[in-house]
Amino acid sequence: MSTLVIGVDGGGSKTTVVVAGARGADLSSVTGAPSAVRPGQISKSADTIQQLVGEALAEAGKTDQRPSALCIGVAGVGRDAEFAAFFAEMQDRDLADELVVLPDALVALEDAFGDDAGILLIAGTGSVCYGRGPTGKLARCGGWGFFCGDEGSGSWIGRRALSVVTASSDGREPETALVGALLNALSLTKVEELVAWGTHATVQQLAQIAPLVVSVAATGDLRANSILTMASEELVLHIRTLARELFTDERAAVPVAFAGGLMQPGAYLRKLVEHRLKSVVPGAVVRHEPVVPVRGAIRMARRAVA
Repeated sequence: MSTLVIGVDGGGSKTTVVVAGARGADLSSVTGAPSAVRPGQISKSADTIQQLVGEALAEAGKTDQRPSALCIGVAGVGRDAEFAAFFAEMQDRDLADELVVLPDALVALEDAFGDDAGILLIAGTGSVCYGRGPTGKLARCGGWGFFCGDEGSGSWIGRRALSVVTASSDGREPETALVGALLNALSLTKVEELVAWGTHATVQQLAQIAPLVVSVAATGDLRANSILTMASEELVLHIRTLARELFTDERAAVPVAFAGGLMQPGAYLRKLVEHRLKSVVPGAVVRHEPVVPVRGAIRMARRAVA
């Protein structure tokens, strides 16, 4: 049996692949294009992951070895139909002896808490909250995707920013520095051009507006700050919902961890979420150590071998 395992963290903004020994250290790590599973684009996600797995094996100098296990934590497989289709697609590619496919939040939850109880909030291109209660029960909140949900995420913030800019242009809302900042960032000359841009914008492009909103908010702009305040309220609501379901009461001691591009330590939106948690989920005990989802995927790959 091979001594290699591979872990994958496939999100809406990037994909990270790590090759490691079944019992030893990491051998290589590569990062590439996003691989979040979208309806009707299963093959595209699988192609991205297969390519990056090959690059990671080459980086490790192990292209002649077949991995014992491949654990893929990928966004967009939380529903049965997408999971079944993606699993079948990856199984057909036969990249390892054992294949494990999970939602990206579950491999992140593994890194954050292992088998212990806790709630993990992920906010990046999309958003979702997963938790494990003291009895071992698992539950999810959010993660309904770009069209139906992803409240508080980068793409959600991007959509809200576009609405604020157009409303401000109409005079339905007060003036905001977001207008000039957004047009400049998108290389547009007038607000009307946002219609054509938005028609062809990807989820990732919408999410890339979020850092711009944060930078404008830092100047004191009221509308930019309002968007981020609403985002933090939505994200905290995810945590409170799972705290009530898994821990009975939001006043109980609830371990909470964060992951995703918008929730990095010191990030502006994370500070807003942590501040709001104190009153909405008073029992929250925030875990400050970084959560590395691909590290959780490696552990689960090793577990599959064991």
